[in-house]
Amino acid sequence: MERFRESIQKLIVETSTNLPSDVRRALRDAIAGEKAGSRSALALETIAQNVDMAQSGCGPICQDTGMLYFEVMTPIGVDQLGLSEEIGEAVALATKEGALRPNSVDPLTGKNTGNNVGPGTPIVHFEQWLSDDLEVRLILKGGGSENMSAQYSLPCTLPVLGRADRTLEGVRKCLLHAVHQAQGQGCSVGALGVCVGGDRVSGYQCAKEQFFRPLDDKNPDPVLAKFEKEIVEEANSLGIGSMGFGGQATLIGCKVGTLNRLPASFFVTVAYGCWALRRLGVVLDSETGAIKSWMYRDETEAVRMARSEGLPITGREVRLTTPLTEAQARGLQVGDVVLLSGMIHTGRDVLHHYLMSHDSPADLRGGAIYHCGPVALQEGERWVMAAAGPTTSSREEPYQADVLRRFGLRAVIGKGGMGAKTLAALQECGAVYLSAIGGAAQYYARCIEAVEGVDLLAFGVPEAMWHLRVKDFPVIVTMDAHGKSLHLEVEEASRQELAKLVGSMTV
Repeated sequence: MERFRESIQKLIVETSTNLPSDVRRALRDAIAGEKAGSRSALALETIAQNVDMAQSGCGPICQDTGMLYFEVMTPIGVDQLGLSEEIGEAVALATKEGALRPNSVDPLTGKNTGNNVGPGTPIVHFEQWLSDDLEVRLILKGGGSENMSAQYSLPCTLPVLGRADRTLEGVRKCLLHAVHQAQGQGCSVGALGVCVGGDRVSGYQCAKEQFFRPLDDKNPDPVLAKFEKEIVEEANSLGIGSMGFGGQATLIGCKVGTLNRLPASFFVTVAYGCWALRRLGVVLDSETGAIKSWMYRDETEAVRMARSEGLPITGREVRLTTPLTEAQARGLQVGDVVLLSGMIHTGRDVLHHYLMSHDSPADLRGGAIYHCGPVALQEGERWVMAAAGPTTSSREEPYQADVLRRFGLRAVIGKGGMGAKTLAALQECGAVYLSAIGGAAQYYARCIEAVEGVDLLAFGVPEAMWHLRVKDFPVIVTMDAHGKSLHLEVEEASRQELAKLVGSMTV
């Protein structure tokens, strides 16, 4: 099959850069239903712009190109070992060309392989079937949404929701709990893949496999079809909204599968998927490996997502340039939209741990640290950002307050919000937390005028400290220097809505 590797590489590139048609339709519905001028509406419009940019520029939709999960159906007699090797080669080539961020790291040393190939990566599942064709389906699932996945063992007791029994109503409580605890950290609007039953291992696989179902399909089991629809409606009634900013749309889909279980075990496994539900498939000629047809595509593929070119400017935005003064930071309030220019510096998990015991390679006084692990490509002597959206900030909560105090930062940029320690440090130091729109990697990459340098590249591209000069980088103040947090407000309001739902559930 001389064209198999070429076909797999094309599948990877298309999955990374081009959302499937059913996801586009679901996002359009979410955009249409959101209140104009709201924070969630701004987030969804940014998402729409980003989807269009990724498609037209063939860049990754999100900088976290995630874990590659392949399912391959082969005719009897096909060399699966050979295909697995070819898939690995295609993954390495797609990484080299910038369609994928190097994401495969040693679990103990943190050393990045640099090509997304290593023990356990990529994940490839093979099955045989009676068809003469070969079918390959791929999901790219990022770490932010993966961290929001969960597994419940029933019966159990859940905060607000109470006892979850071994019933469909118990399953309902688990799913609503998963949505509520995710808030905006999984890049809502999101989707749930669910498995009821199985064991701990088969449950997770079955839950993730639900993402291969189109969002607008109908479960063949009428009870589960009704249940899936109700979960989306109930989750959207919580008011969590896009990115956890508060709003009408929190889920764009819920897909439930079942597996037989042991009498002693009743697992409910939830795979959380972000709005960038990157999933495509191809049918290949089993003799040549050439693509015969695409899956999850239709005539809506080329239709623009965004309503207009560029984000609507109201004139109420606050324009700031780093370095910031304490007065500028304290002058900001939760809800302010900021267009930030000047220098910002990326920093993720490894850098924050490093800064606890080392000096910063760059002067951070008055500066902004951006929770971002970009897709960066070297072109001659210069670096360019192929994708540069935010990562989930909560992972830096053990470090952020100390880093703020030690280095004189005035702004932290990320997604999903941070905790009580960081909020107290923002108030003490005179700094703010600025929410960027999760997954909008192309939009933010185009706000970067230049990569001025990089330090600690030995940590790997995602974990290095990149020094970026940006212009009109759009962010929303969601934690200010006065002790106010939008994330806490939305969490509390959605908790109250969750409590209301409890009363309507069957005991």
